[in-house]
Amino acid sequence: MIQMNRLEGFYWVARSGGYARAARAFPYPITQPAVHQQVRKLEADLGVALFEAAGRRGVRLSPAGRRLYEFTAPFFDGLPAVVRSLRARDYGGDLRIHAAGLIVRHLLPPWLKRLQRRRPDIRLDVRELEVADLSLLREGKTDLIVDHLPEVPDDIATARVGTVRAFLVVPQSHRLARRKRIDLHDLRRDTFVSYHSGLLHHALQMKALAGHGITPRQVISAGSADAILGFVASGLGYSLVPALEVRGPRAPGVIARPLTTPRVEFAVLAAWRKDADDPLVAAALAAAPLAPARSPAR
Repeated sequence: MIQMNRLEGFYWVARSGGYARAARAFPYPITQPAVHQQVRKLEADLGVALFEAAGRRGVRLSPAGRRLYEFTAPFFDGLPAVVRSLRARDYGGDLRIHAAGLIVRHLLPPWLKRLQRRRPDIRLDVRELEVADLSLLREGKTDLIVDHLPEVPDDIATARVGTVRAFLVVPQSHRLARRKRIDLHDLRRDTFVSYHSGLLHHALQMKALAGHGITPRQVISAGSADAILGFVASGLGYSLVPALEVRGPRAPGVIARPLTTPRVEFAVLAAWRKDADDPLVAAALAAAPLAPARSPAR
């Protein structure tokens, strides 16, 4: 295995054209004999001569040395800038985000557009989640989860980035569609279109119905808000769906009315590991819709 300090000595000699000049150019104190020894040991490791005499104690690269310099120079040339960026916490890279489908479609696009304008050096990998699985954060499989979180464990930090409101949706052709306010009790005999059992949104739907004293007689289930809106538009039933827009979800053939008395709202949280000191996450939060300050507070 070639030692890094020997490659460093070779690099400075190749760049400076001599051992004395290399010793003076080093970013830390080193003697000319020490630089010479580094190069000699590297040549012994490789079994080739890396330099040729060039007169007046100068040296030039041998053919083997030129090949090695082509490989090592970009690393050593770029290292000071990398060190500065690390110390300043100003560097790009890959940012992995997992979010609920509603968030991916409606909250993330303008958010990520702002982030790209500010930090074009950050590459985004966005994936849709059915369930807000915080183990993805703990196992290092993602950097940021954006969703409604009923509970926040002590090892997870969060920042509020939006609000989801519950809306009652009925077919445009429904007998109550022209009303500005629709009472859920007037729909108690209608079929309810729900999320699949086991999903968080299904539990929230059932909780909202129970809060109004309603138990659906007949239920049709679907896996996404888009599918539910499609079923409602076709006249299969009514539903309760979340929306980030104040006016509610918009879809052909569907009328949306805010769910009131009681009003139902849920916080949308960006979540990350408390022990992850990640400047890319900080950059994403700075561009978030509510521009929250990064804090371990829930």
